[in-house]
Amino acid sequence: MAYYEHVVIARQDISPQQAEALNDTLKALVEEHGGTVAKIEYWGLRNLTYRIKKNRKGHYSLLALDAPAPAVKEMERQLSINEDVLRYLTVRVEELDLELSPVLARRDREGGREGREGREGRGDREGRGDREPRAERSFDDVAI
Repeated sequence: MAYYEHVVIARQDISPQQAEALNDTLKALVEEHGGTVAKIEYWGLRNLTYRIKKNRKGHYSLLALDAPAPAVKEMERQLSINEDVLRYLTVRVEELDLELSPVLARRDREGGREGREGREGRGDREGRGDREPRAERSFDDVAI
C-alpha cells in the first residue's frame, strides 16, 4: 500500500463536531477498503486565502493514510459529492510523518503568550506616546 497525506477544507457553517464526524466517516471509509489512518489532525476554523463558494473560513483537517489507490479514489469520490466539503487535496508521500504538523506545533508554541503585545520585535500598541507628533504640513510645503 502507498502513503498519502490528505487535507480537507469543510464549510464554515458546520460545527466543529460535524467536521470531526466527517473525519471519522473518512477514516471508516478508508478502513473499509483495506487501508489505515495513521493520524488525524483537526486544525480548526481558519481563514481562507480567497473566497471559495462564498466562504471566507473553513474547517481544516489533515489525515495521514496508508491505503490502496482504490480506497483513496473512493474517498475522493465521496468528498466530491459532499456539499459540506469546499476543497480537498491528496498527496502521495514516501513516508508518513506522525509528528505534530507545523500548524498545530506553532499553535502549541504560541499558546502560552498573551497575544501580539507579548511578542518580541513588535511595537506596543499603547506605548506609542513616546514618539514625537508628526509635523503639520500644509499644501504649500508639498513639492509637486
